[in-house]
Amino acid sequence: MKTLDIIAAVLLVIGGLNWGLVGLAHFDLVATIFGMRFGETSTLSSAVYTLVGVSALYQAVSFRSIQRRWGHEAALATR
Repeated sequence: MKTLDIIAAVLLVIGGLNWGLVGLAHFDLVATIFGMRFGETSTLSSAVYTLVGVSALYQAVSFRSIQRRWGHEAALATR
């Protein structure tokens, strides 16, 4: 499961950076990578956006169990 945690985290970072670029510079990195203009989508870019969304859902639903898997129970108990 740790591998899935890492993949989800990487996809969330990619999604967060993309949204930051969209908000600050009106630049869509995912669209650019797939040779499209800002706001355009393709099957591949939609797949990337879907994977980022699924990663966010996975992280939100399994937040506590991820912390336990990575050994952060003590940090949770002291807060």
